[in-house]
Amino acid sequence: MPAQTSINPKIFKAYDIRALYPQEINEEAAYKIAKAYATWLKPKKVALGYDVRTSSKPLFEEVKRGLTAMGVEVFDVGLITSDMIVFATGNYNLDGGIVVTASHNPAEYNGMKLYRENAAPISIDSGLAEIRDIAMRHSESGNRPDEKSKDPSADASRMTRKGKVTKLEIKEDYLKKVFSLVDTEEIKPMKVVVNPNFGAAGEMIEQIAQKLNLELVKLNFESDGTFPKGQPDPSQLENQKETGELARKSGAAFAAMWDADADRCLFLDENGEFVMGCYATAILAEAMLDQHPKSKIVFDTTLIWPAIDRVKAAGGVPLVNKVGHSFITERMIEEDAIFGGETSGHFYFKDLWFCDNGMVPFLLMLKKLSTSGKKMSDLADYLRNKYPNGFKLIRKEEGIPEKLKEIEERYADAKIEHIDGVSVEYPDWRFNARASNTEPLLKVFLEAKSQKLVDEKLKEVVDLIEN
Repeated sequence: MPAQTSINPKIFKAYDIRALYPQEINEEAAYKIAKAYATWLKPKKVALGYDVRTSSKPLFEEVKRGLTAMGVEVFDVGLITSDMIVFATGNYNLDGGIVVTASHNPAEYNGMKLYRENAAPISIDSGLAEIRDIAMRHSESGNRPDEKSKDPSADASRMTRKGKVTKLEIKEDYLKKVFSLVDTEEIKPMKVVVNPNFGAAGEMIEQIAQKLNLELVKLNFESDGTFPKGQPDPSQLENQKETGELARKSGAAFAAMWDADADRCLFLDENGEFVMGCYATAILAEAMLDQHPKSKIVFDTTLIWPAIDRVKAAGGVPLVNKVGHSFITERMIEEDAIFGGETSGHFYFKDLWFCDNGMVPFLLMLKKLSTSGKKMSDLADYLRNKYPNGFKLIRKEEGIPEKLKEIEERYADAKIEHIDGVSVEYPDWRFNARASNTEPLLKVFLEAKSQKLVDEKLKEVVDLIEN
């Protein structure tokens, strides 16, 4: 086991734990974080799984050891996608869930996503900071993991009975749940390009295809935790290019791509053109409203016009919200919203404990194409042509609050909102500028009524920020 005397607090991100393996997160750190999680949450029963990375199984074993050392009964769900830990936690009424994963990060990274009862994600604002502090106190005590801690609070919470481990097979139940959310009888057989980026989604995709009589054109389909083509991220342009070329050549109806832990699903049309997340959110929202008329739909503040257009046209209620897993989930719960979407390709469902899922969007898109009689490009081009957009990620090590204030002053005659960063809106163009949750970046997303206006105004805003 690699030596580690302390845990770097920077591995605790806004929504999860993510770091280089073994330099920043290793087996000893995993053990201590698991014990800290049990100390803070005091769960009796926890679901535990892991992704395809080569380092995930060793970390998984130490998380399991840490939980059972605290008297927690561990339900081992094995190699899974992240949305399956949500399902396991919620469906079987467990007290929490942990999946060992670094999502779309390169192979040299690993980490964890943590959940509590009702599959509620634990973010830095809802317990992850406390878990971090407990883990660091354990680390700084100088003890080996199995020695008695010098931290009295840790001793007080230590459970004397060692927890047992129970194997739990969830995949059949998971697929039943996924299918229950979409009227699949209306889905017609079609050819689809599928690219799970060497992650764990392949088995689920295969079973969906068998049930719906889909013809799969497979790319990067077999699980491989070394990720031989690089970062398993469907938002990467090279990834989209490879998938798009296959969509064009194969004559597929569309292409779907997932990240390595498959909680994100992105699409390309039959011409191989990427369907941005804001457009996909609008199309999927319309599909959800077909099934749940007059419902509320939540989406992030980066690019809002496409979703507002389609949600209102379908008789739904559009709600703009702050970017981020926990913020979207919290707003959906508050509003009892049926669906939520982010430009990043995360899609959330009320009937999945208000959490994100990578398989339901795939089914919804199949249904939308089947029932509308339109091509994917028809659905996307309406939105692309009506609401073109552009974006820029500007690296700024400091001074972001001051720059946002400057933006607000420069565009004082516009409609200004502070849902997330600063949003500036005029009748024919708008933009959102916000600080990244994870990197020293100022993100600018701009949409307008013409591509010419997008290009002109994006340059204007970027010049203001950079000068």
